[in-house]
Amino acid sequence: MLKNFTLEYWKDEGWFVGKLKEVPGVFSQGETLEELEENIKEVFALMKQEGDEIPNLQIQTKELVLDI
Repeated sequence: MLKNFTLEYWKDEGWFVGKLKEVPGVFSQGETLEELEENIKEVFALMKQEGDEIPNLQIQTKELVLDI
């Protein structure tokens, strides 16, 4: 079964760092965005292989105002 997930990512000291928004605990990094995507897929596959349950979460968002 295919399901869409959201990859949130940012650059940190030359590395692309990211996480799956809908699946807590799935984080990775890569030197390129493509490498990050491959690594995230690998982490997700390992999680499924180990039998960890994939949460069926209702993600919510809220606007937050910060003084910068």
